[in-house]
Amino acid sequence: MFLRRLLPVLVVALVLAGAAWWAGARYDAPVNVASRAKAGPRFEMPVGAPSASTPGAVDYTRLDERIRRLMNDPAMVGLAIAVVEDGQIRFVKGYGETGAGNGDPVTTSTVFRWASLSKGVAADMVALLAGEQRLSLFEPAARYANSLRLPGGSEANVTIVDILSHRTGLFAHAQDAKLEDGEDPRLLRAALSSLHDICTPGTCHAYQNVAYDAASEIVERVTGTPYPAVVRERLFQPLGMSRASIGRAELLAAPSWARGHAGGKNSQPVEVTDSYYRVPAAGGVNGSIEDLAIWMLAQMGAAPDVLSREVLAEVQSPRVNTPGETRRRRLFTERTPTSAYGLGWRVFDYAGHRVVGHHGGVRGYRSMILFDPARRSGIVALWNSSTNAPAGLEYEVMDMVYRLPSRDWLQIDTPGQMAAPAERPDNEGGSA
Repeated sequence: MFLRRLLPVLVVALVLAGAAWWAGARYDAPVNVASRAKAGPRFEMPVGAPSASTPGAVDYTRLDERIRRLMNDPAMVGLAIAVVEDGQIRFVKGYGETGAGNGDPVTTSTVFRWASLSKGVAADMVALLAGEQRLSLFEPAARYANSLRLPGGSEANVTIVDILSHRTGLFAHAQDAKLEDGEDPRLLRAALSSLHDICTPGTCHAYQNVAYDAASEIVERVTGTPYPAVVRERLFQPLGMSRASIGRAELLAAPSWARGHAGGKNSQPVEVTDSYYRVPAAGGVNGSIEDLAIWMLAQMGAAPDVLSREVLAEVQSPRVNTPGETRRRRLFTERTPTSAYGLGWRVFDYAGHRVVGHHGGVRGYRSMILFDPARRSGIVALWNSSTNAPAGLEYEVMDMVYRLPSRDWLQIDTPGQMAAPAERPDNEGGSA
């Protein structure tokens, strides 16, 4: 009799306990990417005009006027730019056209190729996995990248840090020409063993694309997931980089995408080839200027749930001096007298301030990012032509950030006063 009376009570208790467990599982679980997206964007995007929340050092009216004049250069087709000051996106704007004469304007959501800015994405991803103790940055890279072979069997000693800081011992851009000819990057990575080296691995810097893409193999081996999917799930989606992607097909599928142009004055459209998409860690990322502005904010520590302070310190710490890059920027030596390379990122002394950045270039596209992590200020730009005419933009903006005397770094008012930089950046690969 007692058990018969107790049975309904036990049933009710079990039902209530189950309901409580279900509610707890539902509401105490970590917020996933989809729910974060529904909650709205992570960062405010003041498209087309500077944020007026607080006064800043950058004169956006002057900057806009300078860019409008830059766009009169017959080699320019389209350009998008964003500026961050004090941890806020203050200015985001598009100029020109997605294709020469097509009448389709570049907007802040137009997708460009990021080219070698992809290297910072790869380094952040690998460092994130290291922070989770799923690998060590000081392990031999070949432990995870099975295709990597180096002269004299040195792949047994070359670490992941060496790969991400371009200290493989190889001469610069090894196998890039064959990559552009359509050869398989994994086979090319294995064939690196047949080349000569220029130094003991780990002791000198020489820029790579084929060898650097060992990073994508490392990520895939550790996670068991294709590289583009891992980057999308761990970086792009949680940061709210809604148009960022990896791959040629993804670029062509974007609602608005910039067509690449080459040829100097009155540049002509060029085909989007898959050469550097086949080394995704080195040059496979696409995205809009809004995506790139968000990416820069994350590098400043604005999204610690995605990229921790420890991960950022790992990739942004200088690992090797790069006098070749300093010489390449010789026109700007007054501002950046020294340079170094971290993991996928360059580190500069900018008039006594530590700044981090990178340039990118594939045929028909150029990209740049430069920022001061301490001041949480910087600039990003994307354009769809092979000219380096916008190269001075980062200096004009950072001069304003630091309230330095203005200089005509864009050579708009004083054409010919400084020799124009080479059209193809010599640090970004054969045409990457």
